Amino acid sequence: MLRATDISRTIGQKTILNRCSLTITPGRFTAVVGANGAGKSTLLRIISGENQSDNGHIHLNGKPLEDFPNRELSQLRAVLPQQTTVNFPFTVEQVIEIGRYAHRTSDQENQQIINEVMQLTGLIPFQGRAYQTLSGGEQQRVQMARVIAQLWGGTYRGALSQPRYLLLDEPTSSLDLAQQQRLLGLAQDLCSRSFGLLAILHDLNLAVQYADDILFLKQGETVAYGAVEEDVTKEVIEETFSHPEQRLAVRLIRDQGQLIIVPQVSTRKSFITLNENRYESHS
Repeated sequence: MLRATDISRTIGQKTILNRCSLTITPGRFTAVVGANGAGKSTLLRIISGENQSDNGHIHLNGKPLEDFPNRELSQLRAVLPQQTTVNFPFTVEQVIEIGRYAHRTSDQENQQIINEVMQLTGLIPFQGRAYQTLSGGEQQRVQMARVIAQLWGGTYRGALSQPRYLLLDEPTSSLDLAQQQRLLGLAQDLCSRSFGLLAILHDLNLAVQYADDILFLKQGETVAYGAVEEDVTKEVIEETFSHPEQRLAVRLIRDQGQLIIVPQVSTRKSFITLNENRYESHS
């Protein structure tokens, strides 16, 4: 497991995170949701080891994160940031190969892994293409392939000697509807291969569609954390996303077993509460 316990972070006089905890379990998809500025990306950077927390602990497979050499840590966890800039005229395969930097595998083995990952991510039609000629969504898929290649099990071919973890920071923010479904479907497939997945998501409907567990953050505080089926409630969503100047009301609908969240946002002076059978205006 990748376990974060009582993580706090303060910058100046502002508390970014206050005693937040979560566990990323191999085979499960964990989503982190909350309004802008809730502390989601800060939490991910601390869990990945990029930033330090003021207190609390991070353990990866039972070992303190700070005890891992950089190379070993890179083989066990990978991070897909919100944006990745490539300024060199690399091909798709060359970008994916960057993910193999932490491994001491042969060129032949690296090429086989690149081929496997391109097959997994649907990138075979892009073989030999210059990365800069791809659309934003296609580039994001290549970056996803790169971080998968970073964690791919070398001679294990995905039968991992240790659980490995993929951390995604708003991976769907620049993708169209079909690309969002493709990428998160791929994340689910990785869970079936015993990867642990953490994704920061803005779209609640995507979160409840794909995630097993969910953490709701508001101004650095945990509002709720647990299994999607248990912790995604009207009250939790409204508490997480309402602001002093805006009140959020939501309706939860089930369609063929799938939970759908329908929001209604109104100003403080006049807001509309959506009930089961009618609208009620308040002022």
